[in-house]
Amino acid sequence: MPPVIPKKILARRHEITADFLAEIDKHLDDIMQDKRTDMFEIRDFAEILHIHPTHLSNTIKLTTGKAPCFFFEKRIMEIAKGMLQENVAIKEIAYKLTFDPSNFTKFFKRFEGVTPKEYKEQVFEGATAS
Repeated sequence: MPPVIPKKILARRHEITADFLAEIDKHLDDIMQDKRTDMFEIRDFAEILHIHPTHLSNTIKLTTGKAPCFFFEKRIMEIAKGMLQENVAIKEIAYKLTFDPSNFTKFFKRFEGVTPKEYKEQVFEGATAS
């Protein structure tokens, strides 16, 4: 029989996860509003939450089954895709999200399977087809 985990520890685990996800949104809002020009790393979020980066990573993984970077990168992709759908220039999106344009293309393709340009073409082909 597995050990019983006290409810207080389980609650804290969920509190850390919720706080981390809220901080991601807050940070990316700050990036989009030009209040920040540098993209945080996981250690920066851990510092805000006053916990060790390893503890943050382990807690998120234990609670969700996914690494913290999954949630951060997922939100970045949601923002990038939204901007592409609004026909914002790829270079402008890259700079806004603190990427070098070529690194942004690699990042985007790793998650979406297509380059930002190909994604944009698919969006606008779909819009003209309907």
